[in-house]
Amino acid sequence: MSRVGVVMGSSSDEPVVQATIDVLEDLGIDYEVRVMSAHRRPKAVMDYAISARDRGIEVLIGAAGGSAALPGVLAAWSTLPVIGIPLASSELGGSDALTAIAQMPPGVPVACVAVGSWGARNAAYLAAEILALQHEDVRESYEAYRKKLQEG
Repeated sequence: MSRVGVVMGSSSDEPVVQATIDVLEDLGIDYEVRVMSAHRRPKAVMDYAISARDRGIEVLIGAAGGSAALPGVLAAWSTLPVIGIPLASSELGGSDALTAIAQMPPGVPVACVAVGSWGARNAAYLAAEILALQHEDVRESYEAYRKKLQEG
């Protein structure tokens, strides 16, 4: 059963989001990936977010550029933790997406990571930290990763 739902707004986002997937795999965290735009397929995003918890998802990660509505829409329809990855898909280099995700209104939070591939990796690490609160296997895997970082 997947613990993390990774959603990207377009298949063109896949090269950056691959960094998220790679980290989740390295840490042994089960995940599922979907491509659905908050603007082009709003009902699909709503249905996905509403049903996520019942399917065993515990953390949602939404990657989007431009107005970056996707993470906020996921958060609007689910009370699961949502992590937003801002993507540099417009002439503004991701600053638009960063602001859109970071400036969610009170009561509907979305955690926001860095723009691009750094953020894509950190989204997976943040998901691991959240899951580690309840899952010993994830905690052990993440702590082993952090220990390797410290050892240089």
